[in-house]
Amino acid sequence: MSQLVKISGFFPRILKPFEYFEPETIEEATQILSEYGERAQLLAGGVDLVPKFRRRLLVPECVVSLLRIPGLDYIKSNGDGLKFGPLTSIRSLELSPLIQKDYLALYEAAHHIASVQVKTTGTAVGNLCVATPASDVAVALFALGARLRIAGASSERTIPIEDFFLGVGQTALQPGEMVAEVLVPCPAAGTGQAFLKLVRNASDIAKINVAVALTMADGKCQDARIALGAVAPTVIRTKKAEEVLKGKAIDEKTIEEVAKVAAGETRTITDIRSTAEYRREMSRVLVKRATNKALERAKS
Repeated sequence: MSQLVKISGFFPRILKPFEYFEPETIEEATQILSEYGERAQLLAGGVDLVPKFRRRLLVPECVVSLLRIPGLDYIKSNGDGLKFGPLTSIRSLELSPLIQKDYLALYEAAHHIASVQVKTTGTAVGNLCVATPASDVAVALFALGARLRIAGASSERTIPIEDFFLGVGQTALQPGEMVAEVLVPCPAAGTGQAFLKLVRNASDIAKINVAVALTMADGKCQDARIALGAVAPTVIRTKKAEEVLKGKAIDEKTIEEVAKVAAGETRTITDIRSTAEYRREMSRVLVKRATNKALERAKS
């Protein structure tokens, strides 16, 4: 059964005492989350959560740890595609031969995160639930058409990843819900993928990141998914740009048009990392480069 611990010395003089639960099943975890509602915080790797506790950006009444629930750290594949659990680390995704072979955009996204410590401690699902528009993992999963299985205390639902993000730090999770699994479909034959990002230095989060997946057959683009991060309040798909590619033989002129249209779909801002104008222009540049790279891989 779940263990309930009263915490009084955790982060002394920083946090008020809170209740700490260690459930042993997802059902127990979601039941506790449902009982406490918005007063509860879910703990997996803690890469984002613990610093927020220390800075008093979050002052929880209840923390629910997933670490005692068995079987949540996995990467599996079947005929339908790839799936991984809520305790699967970003480092595990990076090192997986399966992901390196068939889900190259996701591999490159994980590989471009510089800190091995962060990747080893942090979970991919936790990274998604932070809901930063600069998430490398989210951008790759957008391009790959991922879906999220969400478990609640009395129900379960599966949604496209595009419906998960509502704004900066905001997700579609309701009180009592958690992401129980990420599902990624098998890439179709003739699919090429690429991920690129622009940063101030290797350890910084992205000024812009982009992932592209193109499916080619008989010399024409059958399907295209282009995702951009750090250019809007959430990660976005540039659907108008995707339509420019579909059904066409892709040449340099087409790629130039796609990049221009994609940049026009951004809603960039000026912040500490970049200006809005620079982000918009570099969105065009990165979409062009990533599309060329994905196209080369689709043909190989």
